[in-house]
Amino acid sequence: MLQQLHIINGDDLANNIKELQLPGEVVVWREMLCEGPTSILLDSDEFFEMRKKFLSSTYKISPEDYESQFIEELNKLSACNGYDEIILWFEFDLFSHVNMLAVISHLLENKKSMPIYLVCSKKLKEEKEFFPLSQLPLKNLKNHYDQRIPLNVDDLETASFMWQLYSGKDPQKLIKQIKKKTNFEYLSSCIRAHVERFPNSITGINSLERNVLKLINTNEIASLNQLMGYALNYQGYFGLGDLQVERLIESLSMFYSVTEDKIELSPAGVEALNATRNFYRELKSEECLGGVKKFDYLYDAESHKLLKL
Repeated sequence: MLQQLHIINGDDLANNIKELQLPGEVVVWREMLCEGPTSILLDSDEFFEMRKKFLSSTYKISPEDYESQFIEELNKLSACNGYDEIILWFEFDLFSHVNMLAVISHLLENKKSMPIYLVCSKKLKEEKEFFPLSQLPLKNLKNHYDQRIPLNVDDLETASFMWQLYSGKDPQKLIKQIKKKTNFEYLSSCIRAHVERFPNSITGINSLERNVLKLINTNEIASLNQLMGYALNYQGYFGLGDLQVERLIESLSMFYSVTEDKIELSPAGVEALNATRNFYRELKSEECLGGVKKFDYLYDAESHKLLKL
């Protein structure tokens, strides 16, 4: 019987896949590497310590939980041998793709040479609508598995290189990879989304933050929970979860006011949305995106380039 290793991005998707009763073992990837600092080598004390510190201070995830939820799974991945093939199960968005790049880099670093396949969100010929993998009925999920995408050497080396760039000190080099042709259908869109997470050169807020303000301005939103629902549903390629969106909304508190039955933009929110004032100084923090500090670069919307401060 074919021996497979399934590397699955998140518990929700993993539970669905387990119901398919596919052959092989499962490793569940529970990191959120699109937020906070990263380094190239995953299996290192430097990486573990920086991630534990970030997740503890930002999301109250204890070092003990990090050990059991992530490091133990990573150890399984590092030790995997004797499999005929590896199946990667990752969504179309930035959140999932950054994790995927790290996984592939780690596999190559550990000299794993078995064939690697990708199962990713996409609309197949037999399906009428596009849904993320985690929302697919089991029949459709099996259909995606049957049509999994073989990744060639160039695909894998490109993914590993992009992880190195993401964790490196010059995100401008990552922009140069946008036009690279690979079997990762959504990778270029995810890189564009990542670049737009840096503060806009004119307003000081990034694309995600502006989107939240735009949602407040164009919709009748009665509560923070409703705003969170809108932000989750209308975020494009970013793929943030509840924890990330809640933190995002909290960080923007100066730009909106909350009454008993309505959320509306504050004067500062109107200025930010209309690009009549730059809020860089008010928002500046030590937050990291991969290998660099978020506020060390500005995103120029006209040229789609990053400007180093």
